[in-house]
Amino acid sequence: MKPIDPITLEIVGNLVLSVAEEMGVTLVKTAYSTNIKERKDCSVAIFDARGQMIAQAEYVPMHLGSMLDIVKAVLDKYPLEDIKPGDMFITNDPYSGGGTHLPDITMAMPVFVEGRLVAFVANIAHHSDIGGSVPGSVSAKSDSLYQEGLRIPLGRILREGKIVRETYDFILLNTRTPVERGGDLDAQIASNIAGAKRMAEVIKKYGPDYFAACTDALLDYAEKLMRAGIRSLPDGTFTFEDYLDDAGENVDEPIPIRASVTIEDGSVTVDFTGTSPQVPGPLNLTYSGLMTTVFYCFKAVAGQNIFANHGIYRAIKVVAPKGSIVNCTLPVPVGQRIDTAQRVVDVVLGALAQVAPERVLAACNSVVTSAIFSGDNPATGQYFVYLETIAGGSGAHSRGDGLSGVQVHMTNTSNLPVEALEREYPILVERYELIRDSGGAGRYRGGLGIRRDFRILHDGLSFTGLGDRHKFAPWGIEGGKSGAPGSFWVERQNEPRRKLKSKVSGVVLNREDLVSIHSPGAGGYGDPYLRPEELVLRDVREGKVSAESAKHDYGVVLVRKDGDYAIDHDATRVCRTAARP
Repeated sequence: MKPIDPITLEIVGNLVLSVAEEMGVTLVKTAYSTNIKERKDCSVAIFDARGQMIAQAEYVPMHLGSMLDIVKAVLDKYPLEDIKPGDMFITNDPYSGGGTHLPDITMAMPVFVEGRLVAFVANIAHHSDIGGSVPGSVSAKSDSLYQEGLRIPLGRILREGKIVRETYDFILLNTRTPVERGGDLDAQIASNIAGAKRMAEVIKKYGPDYFAACTDALLDYAEKLMRAGIRSLPDGTFTFEDYLDDAGENVDEPIPIRASVTIEDGSVTVDFTGTSPQVPGPLNLTYSGLMTTVFYCFKAVAGQNIFANHGIYRAIKVVAPKGSIVNCTLPVPVGQRIDTAQRVVDVVLGALAQVAPERVLAACNSVVTSAIFSGDNPATGQYFVYLETIAGGSGAHSRGDGLSGVQVHMTNTSNLPVEALEREYPILVERYELIRDSGGAGRYRGGLGIRRDFRILHDGLSFTGLGDRHKFAPWGIEGGKSGAPGSFWVERQNEPRRKLKSKVSGVVLNREDLVSIHSPGAGGYGDPYLRPEELVLRDVREGKVSAESAKHDYGVVLVRKDGDYAIDHDATRVCRTAARP
């Protein structure tokens, strides 16, 4: 076999990545639900014949944890002689390698060339309902996995190219939205079939043995680059702690997440000893989800341009006590596990900020602020479940301001366009804007959170709100101030506006009621008094910062002049000088 040269390795790596990206497009373009076709709450990946991930398209980082063990689970359960061309496997079980919460359904398909198993393709999609005690399958009140929906054991959804009707129909029977579920399952099947076809073409071009050698080399190369990136960080042990607001409606107390990061000679160990035990609420995270989150942190800080594959994991060791909220055990619920993953990112980056603040962000909104509406749709006569995740602020950093109104870290979904939402559901978006003063002050300002108001147009709808950072604001670094926390509000006819908890389920809504979602902002970076006066003025003119905050937080005094703001330079000089020690 000819040696593998760097150019061929790069070509093969990008070829495989292009197959994954084509799979993602197929999934999004053929999906039925707005959650996938509009918000792109899905991911795809390619695996070698041994179950090692060799490429992942850039969709939702958290989904890597959902797919991380799927192929190995297939290989453990099924003898090689029992896996045939045209087979496809399905599961959503967080506790047996199939995902990290039940709404994420994972499918994997083997790729054969000349009768030989040479690779796997896989995809995952967040289904807006998979049964359980509440519409949307994530309840703020849950204390058991069995309340969160249908747990699908690993099995076939296709057998030699034919749909296994028993599996397919059983899933549809256990969801509130069977038509939508069927359309999304079909899209996942189509995505894998397209990916398997393309991967077979790629592997035939190079030959199975040479292709396998190339993918092994890609894994080795990713490991080498990751170790080099880790070596660029100072050796030592660095510890940080942050908190989730609570564990849901069952536990109204702060939940600590603690990490000690030890860097030594191109390797890193992240130890979560001291983190909260698992909780009777939906915030628990499985170990595969934790691994994925730590993987993300170090790829972002030390290996942004490295192919995302299993090789990166070789440089990273993760220690987490079994039965903790970051390494949970059956049967605790996991529905909103992503918010715990987001806080894991915060504590790992918080630890790294102690030694490399120029390479990390201040705390972002770091939550997947979820609004789930459900009920009968008078326009269609069918039951609907509408899931929306509201973006927020991204942390400021050493090179500039944070972004406003974006998803961060472990999620990467887009918003549902207002036009699509109002066309499909009995809901009107009455207000959609950035929240002034929600970005933490700093030399570089934190990104702003979002306000999105939903006016209800039909009686008897139900609302579930899943948020965090309503109590613990996103922190700043290097002297930057915290961003604003989030909040949920409900306003009923002839009743005063009422604030809700950060995690609520089963809120009954009627026509003309209004739900207002305020997502958190993000922390600032550096001393706010070092922010140029002109940038503060620009922020005020653009509605991102109030004139009051300009003076109080930045020491910039503004006056109204000819209907516009202008800087009072003398007053600003006095204000900033007086604030100095």
